[in-house]
Amino acid sequence: MDLETSPLARPFPDMPAIEGVTLRTVRAGYKGWDRADLTLIEFTEGTSVAGVFTKSACASSEVEIGRESVKHGSARAQVVNAGNSNAFTGYRGREAVERIIAKVASHAGCANDEVFVSSTGVIGVPLPIDVADAGLDTAFRAEPCNWEDAARAISTTDTFPKGAHASAMLGGTRVELCGIIKGSGMIAPDMATMLGYIFTDAAVAPAFLQQLLERAKLRTYSCITVDGDTSTSDTVMVFATGKAGNPPLASFDDPGADAFGAALEDVCRQLAQLVVRDGEGASKFIEIRVTGAVSDESAQRIGLSVANSPLVKTAIAGEDANWGRVVMAVGKAGEPADRDLLSIGFGGHWAARQGQPLPDFDETPLAKHLEGQDIAIDIEMGMGAGRATVWTCDLTHGYIAINADYRS
Repeated sequence: MDLETSPLARPFPDMPAIEGVTLRTVRAGYKGWDRADLTLIEFTEGTSVAGVFTKSACASSEVEIGRESVKHGSARAQVVNAGNSNAFTGYRGREAVERIIAKVASHAGCANDEVFVSSTGVIGVPLPIDVADAGLDTAFRAEPCNWEDAARAISTTDTFPKGAHASAMLGGTRVELCGIIKGSGMIAPDMATMLGYIFTDAAVAPAFLQQLLERAKLRTYSCITVDGDTSTSDTVMVFATGKAGNPPLASFDDPGADAFGAALEDVCRQLAQLVVRDGEGASKFIEIRVTGAVSDESAQRIGLSVANSPLVKTAIAGEDANWGRVVMAVGKAGEPADRDLLSIGFGGHWAARQGQPLPDFDETPLAKHLEGQDIAIDIEMGMGAGRATVWTCDLTHGYIAINADYRS
């Protein structure tokens, strides 16, 4: 299936190497495509790890094993298989993951719980272990590659590779953070996005790294949606090699902890928004800003209700400032709302204020705003101090075409 690059695509950024991280990609052949589809990432000894995973009740074996292994806080390798999610495959799927882990652990000379595996693609097809086995043998001998190569190799229906970079000063030490992610459809995560990996040379204690990632995902990965569907394989990992030489961060009381946390959230936000920009069939990137809700959590749920509404998303695709559909989506969210306090706007121009249309409403500036690629919807609830921002994309014929043809 050949896909045109999303009109919302962003160029891959220049990203520095992270000391203690080695990337390799090879073509294992999980599908009939002529591209790399197995990624092996190796880490120096002493690398800390944190992760968040899908809350799907039908999670893959990769996710189930990863949830347990991440509790040990140490990582030496990450394997990513593209083209086959290995989800809903029973004992055969789990055996495949366990064999991959054992093979990589033997190669790296580490414990099994220091090896992580992710797989993405079609659900219900067991991962062909012979293909994975041969692919790993090739990967062990392969030359190291760059970030963009790795970002392409972990992709499935993505139309462009996705990467993000940030840095932070921890006292007198500069640390780097680099991330890659894949995701285009089946995006309405309850915790994260499809598959995302962030790497830093900072020294960070595993428990604190986990705390920082969970905090960051609440304002980033948990605020995006493409289609309202949560994957069986959603995973975001952070790996900290400690090679920058800073005094290890263990709590917010440590110098530089706030700066590092902000940089991590910055990378997470960049990656999350790139996933939305590559939403299947997307032509508009939509930012929904909710203010005046009874709490931040309520604001986020209202924002996601609007973002997941097919009626809102198709209106934006048609460049129609149909604010009545936004009212509908707010009302169905199940959150406290008062019709006579509600205000709706597009691109900084109010269409309705405090429960009724503006008497001198001029749709011209709204229509002009909707002709662009980046769309803003403002929702003022008038009930409290709660606020949240959610990101989504429009719903076009392209989404249907891609998913009707997905398995062919």
